[in-house]
Amino acid sequence: MWEKKVYMNEKNTVFSGVQPSGDPQLGNYLGAFKGWVERQEEKDNYFCVVDLHALTVTPDPIELRKQTRELAAILFACGIDPDKSTLFVQSHVSSHAESCWLLNCVTPIGWLERMTQFKDKSKGQERVSTGLLDYPVLMAGDILLYDAQEVPVGEDQKQHVELARDIAERFNRIYGETFVIPEPVIPEIGGRVMGLNDPNVKMSKSYSHIRGHAVRMLDDPKEIERSFMRAVTDSSNEIRFSDDPDRAGVNNLLGIYKVITGKPEESVERDFYDARGYGDLKKAVAEVVIEELSPIREKYHQLINDVEELDRLLSIGAEQARAISDQKLRLMKEKMGLIVS
Repeated sequence: MWEKKVYMNEKNTVFSGVQPSGDPQLGNYLGAFKGWVERQEEKDNYFCVVDLHALTVTPDPIELRKQTRELAAILFACGIDPDKSTLFVQSHVSSHAESCWLLNCVTPIGWLERMTQFKDKSKGQERVSTGLLDYPVLMAGDILLYDAQEVPVGEDQKQHVELARDIAERFNRIYGETFVIPEPVIPEIGGRVMGLNDPNVKMSKSYSHIRGHAVRMLDDPKEIERSFMRAVTDSSNEIRFSDDPDRAGVNNLLGIYKVITGKPEESVERDFYDARGYGDLKKAVAEVVIEELSPIREKYHQLINDVEELDRLLSIGAEQARAISDQKLRLMKEKMGLIVS
């Protein structure tokens, strides 16, 4: 019988969520997924496919179900190990939605209206959903249910983790110590992979429809090579790291090479001492990316074609998540004066 390993409390608890929207690309992998896998031994991890968050933009129901399974399959293919981490779908664990309502009742609406993402996404819109406004409270529930000390996020989500801290502290003041106060963790390496067509814009699923912008994780080797060979560089033909914004394209390519190979900057630059130009750089980066992603793509196709096994793994993850989150939800209800059956 499969059982998850039980760890002592010396490991920090980490919560990470990712939306099932668009095609996961190299920026997602280097900025998040790769680090999640590599740190599984060091942390007590909860990885969540946040399909409830995806509802704020009214996705096509059939497409949402498809993308939820696809994203879960990619994460398992990357190396998320059910013996070391808990991977589950948000909507499979009802305490997430229920805790959101409880936290709504202690969250001032002004806190939500000041969120930068809400302002950006609602700008110019005649109507916006309550879900878009309330998105950060659901995210706070995601985090606080597991007493997560660390929340790896990009810069664009840091404000939401800071809000989760504010909500936790306010709840603790009103009802007594209940929640651990989480810390946002911004990846130092790989956290900002830039677009190949525009190295001043972060590589994002939002722009992946633009030709040449991103390398998708499931692209075949020939497409990956084509993408890199079209990457924007500059006219200097000098292959080294630089803070010069005019050399952002080369810096981006070197950064990708550095993260995948694990080499320090000096060694990366040394690898290209004899390069004949940016063509050699682009080809070398394409080769290491292809080598990195090929086994992931192979494992993904095996798993996505075995839906029964994929759903079995997700069911196990949901059961493990419920075992923790339901206890915290019960405590929240008791503290707030609800009758708990």
